[in-house]
Amino acid sequence: MAASPGLVRLEQRLRVKIGEAKNLVLRNHGTSGQRDVYCSISLDQEEIFRSATAEKTLDLSAFFGEEFQFDIPREFRFLSFYLYDRDRPMKTDRIMGKVSIKKDDLHKYNGKDQWFPITPVDADSEVQGKVHVALRLLVVRHMNDGYPQHVLEVKIQECSDLAIISGSCDPFAIVTMLYTNKKQESKRTKVKKKTISPHFDEVFLFEQNGQRGGSQERDNMYSLVDEDAGFQEVRVALWHDSPAVFGNVFLGEVKIPLSDMLPTHEHNAWYFLQPRESAGKHQRADLGTLRLNIYYTSDHVFSSQSYDSLRNLILQSTGVEPITSSVAWLLGEVVPQKQDVVQPLTRVFLHHGQVVPFVSAFARHEISKITDTNTIFRGNTLVSKCIDELMKLVGHHYLRSTLKPTLDLIFRERKPCEIDPTKLQQGESREANLTNLKEYISLILKAIINSALNCPPVMCQIFSELKELANTYFPNEREVRYSVISGFVFLRFFAPAILYPKLFDLTTEQIDSSTHRTLTLLSKTVQSVGNLVSSRTSHHNFRESYMREVFGHCVTDKHVEGMRTVTLPWWDTAGVLKKKNPDKTFDRKFLEIISSMPNGSHKAYDTPVILKEGIMIKRAQGRKKFGIKNFKTRFFRLTTHNLSYSKTEGGVPLCVIPVDEILAVERVEESSFKIKNMFQLVQPSRTLYIQAMNCVEEKEWLNLLTKVCQYNSHRLKQYHPGAYINCVWLCCRSTSEQAPGCSAVSNYLECDLKIYIDSDREMERLRSLLMENMATLEKLHSVCESAVMYGGSRELNLGGVIVDNPTVSLKSLTSVITSVIQLQQEHRNHQQRLLRTLTYGSKQAPIGDDNYLLLASSIAKFDSSTSGTEVTVPVRKTSSSPC
Repeated sequence: MAASPGLVRLEQRLRVKIGEAKNLVLRNHGTSGQRDVYCSISLDQEEIFRSATAEKTLDLSAFFGEEFQFDIPREFRFLSFYLYDRDRPMKTDRIMGKVSIKKDDLHKYNGKDQWFPITPVDADSEVQGKVHVALRLLVVRHMNDGYPQHVLEVKIQECSDLAIISGSCDPFAIVTMLYTNKKQESKRTKVKKKTISPHFDEVFLFEQNGQRGGSQERDNMYSLVDEDAGFQEVRVALWHDSPAVFGNVFLGEVKIPLSDMLPTHEHNAWYFLQPRESAGKHQRADLGTLRLNIYYTSDHVFSSQSYDSLRNLILQSTGVEPITSSVAWLLGEVVPQKQDVVQPLTRVFLHHGQVVPFVSAFARHEISKITDTNTIFRGNTLVSKCIDELMKLVGHHYLRSTLKPTLDLIFRERKPCEIDPTKLQQGESREANLTNLKEYISLILKAIINSALNCPPVMCQIFSELKELANTYFPNEREVRYSVISGFVFLRFFAPAILYPKLFDLTTEQIDSSTHRTLTLLSKTVQSVGNLVSSRTSHHNFRESYMREVFGHCVTDKHVEGMRTVTLPWWDTAGVLKKKNPDKTFDRKFLEIISSMPNGSHKAYDTPVILKEGIMIKRAQGRKKFGIKNFKTRFFRLTTHNLSYSKTEGGVPLCVIPVDEILAVERVEESSFKIKNMFQLVQPSRTLYIQAMNCVEEKEWLNLLTKVCQYNSHRLKQYHPGAYINCVWLCCRSTSEQAPGCSAVSNYLECDLKIYIDSDREMERLRSLLMENMATLEKLHSVCESAVMYGGSRELNLGGVIVDNPTVSLKSLTSVITSVIQLQQEHRNHQQRLLRTLTYGSKQAPIGDDNYLLLASSIAKFDSSTSGTEVTVPVRKTSSSPC
């Protein structure tokens, strides 16, 4: 079934690891050999994330070692990394240079660890956005001599996605006509306040002989031109109107040649704004290098029905015998990097409620092959990586409620905890540091011990399956039932989250080197506690003598026993709390608790869990006078129970909005306030307008707020996309504040707050991976076909891919290749539709970039890859060509 063009959507995802910077330029001032360096990530000119500051680094290098992952909610041209030098005495951040990668070039570096040259940054090169220009060459007769004269009509219609300068954008355009006699004439538009998408709709006339038109103001003319000067080029430059000391700020320009312009000819097009020709020419280029590992995916997602065939093949994998012949298993084998498969595969099974049987089937196969119990799930196999991904997905709120209070305390106090005698800073006391570390370890272990009942149900189910498999295959080694669980929950869940809290979204704090060292020591301790609890090893396995000492000091028998045994309220067999004797308790092992579902009606999320918090700007509805005073910066906190905001972090809430009082959460039209990244939260009595810090933050707040209120029975079906200002709704012009909405609310289909999954998007990612590795699938298909044809049923090994049963594998391979080819045909049809409908110079394909040519090239690539696939797959030879 072909996907309707209207249902195709672009989904982009970026994962990037910032390694280190080397050969940086020496400072021009001061004598210090150390400095503080940080790196920011930007989409065009919009900063999205900022790394921790590498403090007191040597002048020539800086190490970051941070990883960021996020969805990209809008189109962009450049992914940029800016390096800054934080000058503490001057309290300024000096920009050192940047690495800027064009979006169309990201595929060249996908998944590669690479060094990029750092290039200069200057105001003339920092441009983004596009402008709509219309040109018309008119022929008029001069009133004095009657001779025809050429007049060029230049209309500046609108702009889109201009850069924001110091938190605002007040754009205007300067139109400059260059004549053949090297003279020029310039005119400017009015300034449009606080908008990145201004509508100018202003027309300027330029006469070929250089005389002023009667309708033009004398002040708009910068210079006169000689008689009989011809049109050579028109330039449109966008500027931000700034009253600051440094004056107006350049936003970008376009140059349109006029040599081929004919009378009565009209030219109407969108252009990408370009930097000035002189940008960066007079600055040194040897600014060092930055190490990056970039993984960027861009998928065109079709309607859900398009993926039904492939989706069913993948979901049916759990019932295939042997499991190594299933489509899911083959996916993990043919894709070189298993991590690429793990995320979409786990999410698809989780979305369709089959993740437990999926993990159980794959884990059973792995455990059945184990001869040494010390190696169970210790490798980076497909099933171990899938469990890791599952815990990240469903265990996010569990981690926050368990670890975040202690981590916040560590970030706030910043107490030194170094106990390695060789690394102590001058003036530090090892005894004092050991006391600090013992305090933090006690808090972390206590939080983990008391978190048993908060473990998410699906994690409990997985751990229960693993425990049962361990009992089945190793009945005489009882410690294995604990080691298979502790290996995940301690070594691969709690310990990594403590070591990399930003990666697990547990903090947005900039983590200095001293605090990172504290987290490293805590993470090591938690790993060892997990090993000790499962009786796998003892604390004596530390290679560092100081860690053996701290383990003996900090981890007592009480802590270890706490991991094995917890005290819980007494519940009856129906899961109901006994009221007659509420103080009666019984002991159960900690690992036993998290390997079973919560009893009876107990809910894992009864207590409020912080979902997100941060700074945003809010404005309340109902104020007649519109002004800057109506907008206030506040610290927002969203929990599973309510949304609140206060003046500062930790301050007394000024307003608390219960989740069940949220009627709708939607974006606000930019024209309402001329501010981007605005959304609205509709309540029974008023609407709260909120501005997020950037587009990624806006998307995350919108998603979370929508999810927490999606089960509200009184949710609105219609809303106002415009704001209510000066007693009128700007969208529908209704004057009643209580007027029903004029637009349908967004259709959110997610079924669980903690595990929102776009199944179609994940299926498209799997399709793309299968298509990229079609050559390997074809080779496997050929080998299995030969084995079946000549009666062979023995195990095959093709380049490390093990095929236990060629007959069953051939059936799976035939089905999956056929399904992928059909989807590839839909993609090709979609690209052809785009090519037929897309016009070079339209808003979707502005002049100044290679969008149109790249689209044509991609279609040619589709043709080549698809036709090649069809030839090599026997099942397609008897059918009509898909291409």
